[in-house]
Parts: sequence; C-alpha cells; structure tokens
Amino acid sequence: MVGNLLLRGMLAGLIAGILVFAFAHTFGEPLVDQAIAFEEAAAQAAGETAEPEIVSRAMQAGIGLFTGVMAYSIAVGGLFALVFAFVQGRFSGLGARGTSAVIAVAAFVSVVIVPNIKYPANPPAVGNPDTIGVRTELFFLMIVVSIAALVAAIAFARRLTPRFGAWNAAITAGVAYIVFIGVVQYLLPPINEVPENYSAAVLWRFRTTSIGMHVILWSVLGVAFGVLAERKLGAVAKLRARAPAFH
Repeated sequence: MVGNLLLRGMLAGLIAGILVFAFAHTFGEPLVDQAIAFEEAAAQAAGETAEPEIVSRAMQAGIGLFTGVMAYSIAVGGLFALVFAFVQGRFSGLGARGTSAVIAVAAFVSVVIVPNIKYPANPPAVGNPDTIGVRTELFFLMIVVSIAALVAAIAFARRLTPRFGAWNAAITAGVAYIVFIGVVQYLLPPINEVPENYSAAVLWRFRTTSIGMHVILWSVLGVAFGVLAERKLGAVAKLRARAPAFH
C-alpha cells in the first residue's frame, strides 16, 4: 500500500510540476531577465568585466528550469505520500481527500509561508555572494524549526482535546505555534542586502511569483493526490469487503 501511495504521490508531483513550470516560465523568467539586466548594468557602471556565460539563458529558462522544477515537484510528491501514509487513520478521522488537503495546507504554511516571512526569495542582483552560505543555512534552519514547531503544536492539540474539545485545543495550539515562531523570527538575524536603487516593483513581483509557484504546487498535490489516494483506498476497501472471512 505504501508503495502504491508513493507512486501516486510522485504522479501528483508530476502533474503539479508541469503546471508550476508553465507558471514560472511565463511569469517568473521575465523578472529574472530584468534582474540580470540590472546586475549587468551595475557591473558596467562599476567598471567590472562581464563574467562568461557558462549556460545560456535560453537553456536556463527552458530545459534547466523544467528539469529543476520537475525533480523537485516529484520528490516533494513522494514525501507528501509518505506523510499521508503515516497520518491517514492515525491522527484524524478525515477521509483521503480531507487528510490530503490538511497536509497540503500545513506544509504550505510551515515550509513556505513561515520561512519566507523572515527570509523571502530574492532575484539575481540581490544578495552578497559572500553571505550565500549563511543565508542558505538560516533559511533551512527556519524551515526545520517551523516543521518541528508544527509537529509539537499538533501533539499539544491532541493532548488538550480530551479536556477542552477539538476546536479549543486547535486554537490554543495554533496560537502557541504563532507565538513561538514569532519569537524565533525575532531572535534570528535579519538579512537585508537589497541594493538601494533596485526596482521595488521587480522585487515584489518576483517574491509574489515565487509564492505563487508554491501555491500551485501544494494546491495540486493536496487535490490530485487526495483523489488518487481515495480511489486506491476505496478499491482496497471493496476487495476486503468481498473477500471471504475465515474463522
């Protein structure tokens, strides 16, 4: 069963990846071109020599983007299926579609929204190359902390449910999660390396486009995998119902 769900998760990731690529290629790549033009103009003004282009922009925006998006989406789809297989029937009485939707929303909030509030995505020409290692470490640290805090909040809500009810427990755990994340983001060092003359419109559109890509990814995963999983689980349930009982 886990193997079947894993294949369906990867299939849902494949579907999501195609849609994400179409969105990124249409709306994201023009912003990257504008950012690169700004970077080149700044380098020329500073008298710096242009670096040789190892990979053409056409290849980066085409096969390079497609390969990266598809690999990421399929991998995330597989992980999504494994989480579903672990959660389904253990922590919730929801059906396959409901569980899939809840996992997608929770993942979107903890993996995308929370880290990007503190360390949003930046286009080319934004950021110091010397600090890329630190910036990457802080971003992934924020993801790990957010996921761990979400898991702790869910466990906290389950402990409170028998005493306060499901809704009150969920609200209390949610508030605790928000407060904890707020404290962590306050304590972590800020990073602001945007050039003063950089276009605010390009920066804003790039960041919203980045979020939009994740919206498509997690929405499609939540819906498509829920449908695929429901069909599989329903077929298994029918086979078990038809199987003769032996005593």
